[in-house]
Amino acid sequence: MDQDHYRKLERMYLASKVNTQIFDSTTAKVSHEKAEIGLKIDPKYFHALGAIHGSVYFKLLDDAAFFAVNSIVAEVFVLTTTFNIQLIRPASEGLLRAIGTVRFKSKSLFVAESRLYNDQGKEIAFGSGNFAKSKVALSPEIGYR
Repeated sequence: MDQDHYRKLERMYLASKVNTQIFDSTTAKVSHEKAEIGLKIDPKYFHALGAIHGSVYFKLLDDAAFFAVNSIVAEVFVLTTTFNIQLIRPASEGLLRAIGTVRFKSKSLFVAESRLYNDQGKEIAFGSGNFAKSKVALSPEIGYR
């Protein structure tokens, strides 16, 4: 794959409505079989006890694994078919960083894992999932530009 593909994936991610209308401070860096997604913690992501809600952990972990897989699939959008997470510790301030990597690839199945770190470098969650190719072409209509 080439750098142009990685930059288009990053722009597609950052321009998506969930990242422009709900999650404010996201960053994305895609490379071969790897992706890093960042989010600045905001109290609007907290549950009642004042820490990040598990849905935010899930989103960051899934996004990082997803883009690690899509880094090696240039023709179509991939889909998450399963994704499981394990929460290790809470986070309530600073920056979160999810790093996803491809663990297995075949013609029709991809397995990727991701780890979520706080800004002290401590792992706070991890996950893994299965991904498959969709029939939706990567195109400017879906933000791949």
